[in-house]
Amino acid sequence: MFTSVLMIEKPLTSTDVEFVTTLHGDESISFIVLMQPRGDQADLLLRAIDDVAMGELKEAVREGDVPEGEEARKPAELALEHSLTALRAAGCESVGQVVEDHPLNKMKSVVEESGADEVIVLTAPHYVEEFFHRDWASRARHKVGVPVLKLFAHSE
Repeated sequence: MFTSVLMIEKPLTSTDVEFVTTLHGDESISFIVLMQPRGDQADLLLRAIDDVAMGELKEAVREGDVPEGEEARKPAELALEHSLTALRAAGCESVGQVVEDHPLNKMKSVVEESGADEVIVLTAPHYVEEFFHRDWASRARHKVGVPVLKLFAHSE
């Protein structure tokens, strides 16, 4: 069975589920989902700049209203459970956890412990971080020891 570590920051949409579950054709896939709640790892200013770059001015104004830290924990747990349920409904084995520590360190340890074959980072575009190669996928490529695929999440 092919094992993928899937890093997400919001619940998977049905399009996301179809996308990640069909990447390897008919091969059986097991997912280890890491849900990174908003907080210390996501800078408010960078998120607002990304919103402006994407033409989402209303979102940029609301960035300060988004729960962070401990307030983001419960929504992250619900998003993770929703995503795991959707992956299982698509016929894939899936387990997961909300990331408490630095996401790259957690990703590396999960890859090592599970013997994962790849990492998939499925997030909204983060233009500023991506431009400077400071996004999770760019940084993970130098840290985890397996192929890292960067995909953009879909909206429903």
